[in-house]
Amino acid sequence: MKRHASAVWKGDLQSGTGEMSSQSGAIKSLPFSFKTRFGDEPGTNPEELIGAAHAGCFSMAFSNELAKAGLNPESVETKATVTLDTSQGADITEVLLESTATVPGADEAKVREIGDAAKAGCPVSKVLNAAITLKLTVKT
Repeated sequence: MKRHASAVWKGDLQSGTGEMSSQSGAIKSLPFSFKTRFGDEPGTNPEELIGAAHAGCFSMAFSNELAKAGLNPESVETKATVTLDTSQGADITEVLLESTATVPGADEAKVREIGDAAKAGCPVSKVLNAAITLKLTVKT
């Protein structure tokens, strides 16, 4: 299985603008700029999209691992905060996954164990060269 996305950037780094699109069309000509990436201007940026991809991937992986363990997850809600360190260039150094798993009747320790395994096994986690931390809230 292969998926693709594309981007076009016009101009120099600080005054230029770009657009991103995805194969599915869910993202089409989505604008981004230096100010949306490194400043406070409203709009998206690559790190935000990486965060969305990671939150979605982890939530799916966690739900799958819970089900494989015989648990019935009601929901997994995840927020991924991506840290872009610009002190020496630009590096994604950390992703904080803040997740709430609602798994009625489950043992909390088991859910936490499965969450850690899902964090390590999620395909997006595997591709990132960053510290990944999971802050998990379990509702049983």
